[in-house]
Amino acid sequence: MLEKSIKILIEQMEKLNYNLNKNKFIDLIEVMGNKKEMIFRNLFSGLWKGIGIGIGVTLVTAIIIVILQKIIKLNIPVISEYITDIVEIVEKTKSIR
Repeated sequence: MLEKSIKILIEQMEKLNYNLNKNKFIDLIEVMGNKKEMIFRNLFSGLWKGIGIGIGVTLVTAIIIVILQKIIKLNIPVISEYITDIVEIVEKTKSIR
């Protein structure tokens, strides 16, 4: 009877250990305990997110401008004039900065 209870208890502890490791709960508790490490991680996490967003927006904008310039070369009357105006505005704002 005692052995069966101990076996059930060990199985429950193994399940708990598995769930805690699966959810990275133990790592979270360790990080929350160390304030300097938490600040360091959040600082660099924010820094890399900002750099990633900046690079991503730059690439997407450059691709859109290249596509618009190719559409202008097709000489579709209404669309070309509208896109030409947009590209000129973008180039003027680039030269101002």
